[in-house]
Amino acid sequence: MVSAVVNTIRNVVGIIGNIISLFLFLSPVPTFVEIVKKGTVEQYSAAPYLATLLNCMVWVLYGLPMVHPHSILVITINGSGTAIEVVYIILFVLHSDKKKRIKVMLVVLVEVIFVALVALLVLTLLHSTKQRSMAVGIICILFNIMMYASPLSVMKLVITTKSVEYMPFFLSLMSLANGIAWTTYAFLPFDQFIAIPNGLGTLLGVAQVILYACYYKSTKRQMAARQGKGQVDLSAVVVSESDSGDSKKIGTAVADGG
Repeated sequence: MVSAVVNTIRNVVGIIGNIISLFLFLSPVPTFVEIVKKGTVEQYSAAPYLATLLNCMVWVLYGLPMVHPHSILVITINGSGTAIEVVYIILFVLHSDKKKRIKVMLVVLVEVIFVALVALLVLTLLHSTKQRSMAVGIICILFNIMMYASPLSVMKLVITTKSVEYMPFFLSLMSLANGIAWTTYAFLPFDQFIAIPNGLGTLLGVAQVILYACYYKSTKRQMAARQGKGQVDLSAVVVSESDSGDSKKIGTAVADGG
């Protein structure tokens, strides 16, 4: 009876985790809409999408019945993530220059070969799900920690600039919720390979939300100061031009821009 209740709770938490993770996977959509409209990737990097693709493929391998039984929810979200990242990478390649296109395609090839080799070695050399879970799980932990550690550079920027302008609150909040959901899932029953990276992800998510709370007001002050400075500069332009009789025209342009 107890095990049935725990299993039901685990499935519910896993479904919630799937939904949150799906939102995170879809968060770059506006970026790619902009890329498609402009017809170029400009200075955008493919690194986040390549890293996420590799991470998802490894977790799909971990969730296979012959590796870690009863992990269908791990397969569903990471299978979806793999498909989404493939679409992102195809769009990136189509809108890149030749040099960048070749580089991205080579990285994807290396990633596919790596996952295929891991799958081949694990399924042929290890003969129990416990051994296979251990081997693939360790790899998953390493990749997941790297994924969750990626916001550290943004957090450093926030502390340096005392501004959260480049750390969207919604994304930070969803990352925290994702970490909490999958950490909870990992304890029903306990799975250290899911618990360790997502536990660290939860702590990083908490840190991001705290930073946002600490620097939200200073960010508003900085943005207001920039806007105020812009208005002063425009006013100065209007005053300087008034002697030549063009002030009315410039004043109208400023009003339209507001």
